[in-house]
Amino acid sequence: MSFSSLPWALIGRRILYIIGMLWIISLITFGAIHMAPNSFFAAGGLNPNMTPDAIAHLKAVYGLDKPLWQQYLDWMFAILRLDFGISFASGNPVIEEIKARIGVTLGINLSAMLLVFFFAFRFGIRSALRGGLYEASVKQFSLLSYAMPSFYLALLLIWGLGLKLGWFPMAGIEGMTPKTGPAKWLDIAWHLTLPVTVVVFTGFGSLTLYIRSLTREILKSDYIFFARARGLDERTIIRRYVYPNLMPFVVTILGLSLPGLLGGSVILEQIFSIDGMGLLFYQSALSRDYPVIMGILVVGAFLTLLGNVIADAVLLAIDPHRRK
Repeated sequence: MSFSSLPWALIGRRILYIIGMLWIISLITFGAIHMAPNSFFAAGGLNPNMTPDAIAHLKAVYGLDKPLWQQYLDWMFAILRLDFGISFASGNPVIEEIKARIGVTLGINLSAMLLVFFFAFRFGIRSALRGGLYEASVKQFSLLSYAMPSFYLALLLIWGLGLKLGWFPMAGIEGMTPKTGPAKWLDIAWHLTLPVTVVVFTGFGSLTLYIRSLTREILKSDYIFFARARGLDERTIIRRYVYPNLMPFVVTILGLSLPGLLGGSVILEQIFSIDGMGLLFYQSALSRDYPVIMGILVVGAFLTLLGNVIADAVLLAIDPHRRK
């Protein structure tokens, strides 16, 4: 595809859509957070060493003594420079707080997502093709996965595989003894086995049922009937006919999954004591750390919108007729 054939008008509309939606989301986020009761500095009233003058000085340092409209404009212009402000709790730049925690969250969710799609494709397609007892077993197991609360499964794995059997560590991402080189990465993988297992088990069920349902609809098509009449085997039918027709749906799901890669899981990161993005957001919400909360929400909103645009672009590359 050459640059001249690209739908530049459509791309321009998508960019304007992202800008407009980000502005609306930022306005709602800013207003909702500042309307919340209490604030980070409200705890200063309980500290006898914090005088009203000291609290007023801190508010002036962070710009909270200005009118809300001016605070919003200052925040928006700072975001355009990728400056999300300074954390109230730690005093570090918000972007540094996010960078320090984004790696472990990305590693957990990316590994889990790849495994979820692998198992969902394998069992969803094959169950639709084979039917019978195999399909019924996959359906029941997927329903169990769909209905299983992640926190309950996490506690069961910690109790069984961690506490009773001692096969896996129950918390953290590294052992007490620092390691280097490949041993360090193996140690991290060993510590993250249980969290990744929880995310995979509780996530693949719904996707498996979805792919199974789509595959059953594809198998009712006339071209599948003629392919079988020609004597094509199951593997060829999957490669030539099932996979291509599943691609648009999979691309859409992948686009919507982009924010989840960096969002983290508040409950799991708390249970396994993983200092990731989910735990950071939870701690910031409890302490009313406005800059961190707004930074994470804006990043998540941008990734959601970006995922949708990327999915649309890939769908256009797969099927140019969608431009019409």
